[in-house]
Amino acid sequence: MKRQLPCASLLFLAAIAMIGVPCVAADVKIVQSEGKATVTIDGKLFTEYVFTGHSKPILYPILGPHQTPMTRNYPMQEGVDNEAKDHPHHKSLWFTHDDVNKVRFWMEYPGGKDQAPGKIIQQSMKVDGNRIVTQNNWTASDGKVVCTDERVVSFGANDVGRYIDYQVTLKASNGQVVIGDTKEGTMGIRTNPLLRLQADEKRGNHTAKGQAVNSEGVEGTAIWGKRAKWVDYWAPVEGHTVGVAIFDHPTNPRHPTWWHARAYGLVAANPFGISDFEKKPEGTGNMTLKPGDEVTFRYRFLFHEGDVKQADIPAQYDAFAGKSASK
Repeated sequence: MKRQLPCASLLFLAAIAMIGVPCVAADVKIVQSEGKATVTIDGKLFTEYVFTGHSKPILYPILGPHQTPMTRNYPMQEGVDNEAKDHPHHKSLWFTHDDVNKVRFWMEYPGGKDQAPGKIIQQSMKVDGNRIVTQNNWTASDGKVVCTDERVVSFGANDVGRYIDYQVTLKASNGQVVIGDTKEGTMGIRTNPLLRLQADEKRGNHTAKGQAVNSEGVEGTAIWGKRAKWVDYWAPVEGHTVGVAIFDHPTNPRHPTWWHARAYGLVAANPFGISDFEKKPEGTGNMTLKPGDEVTFRYRFLFHEGDVKQADIPAQYDAFAGKSASK
């Protein structure tokens, strides 16, 4: 399917110009096939939304400016130079959490807990212009549905790069839901290894060139566990400086969120893991949804040209925050 994203009006153009983020027309096409939907922008592959073969839906591959790979290939592809074989549950870009009614959906393996992990199983998909709308069951290992969600994943481009807007509405459709206090979550990406802040030769990563900063001016590894409106990672990759900025929408519960952002390339917005991030009593970050309740989270992944200053990430965030994601 095809959708033109025009510059809608003079007033809209004026508002955008005031914050320095001009509107860009992009030809977004989404084509469904077995187990996935392929997204192209202006005739070039951007990403694929893959909903089978894994324990949750993922977006892989993701190609940024100059068709640069923006996420790690492992474990979808093995044997790629400079890629560490760790955390196989870090699959490119995904949304899940490791404690939902005590069922773990992040780790994908039992680890130190007794029960087997759960799976997020897609029930339906609809393509609507530049967005994908899906319904999903969060299912425990015994087949019981713990909760459900609706995802609205939108794709586009602006003056500095390509973006993915990821909206998730979690629904307590099968009884009360307690989203648990753990750092293992929630809206995550595992970046191209060159965007890492530190190399790890023992695990196969011999080169890391990344830099990182958050909206509060905290840099490098110090951004872990800090609250911020956004974080940005960038590095020279294949002859071009490119980066990924992740935005937490101001309407999100507990905004600005905490960031489970590691030196090895994991970057995750996590509004629940307060006991880990702030050394507070266990359970401080729990969120309870009563039967029938729901909660919505919105994020943007901006795959941009240049570093944080060249891409003017503060202005890009303001443009995102000024418009609520549509449902």
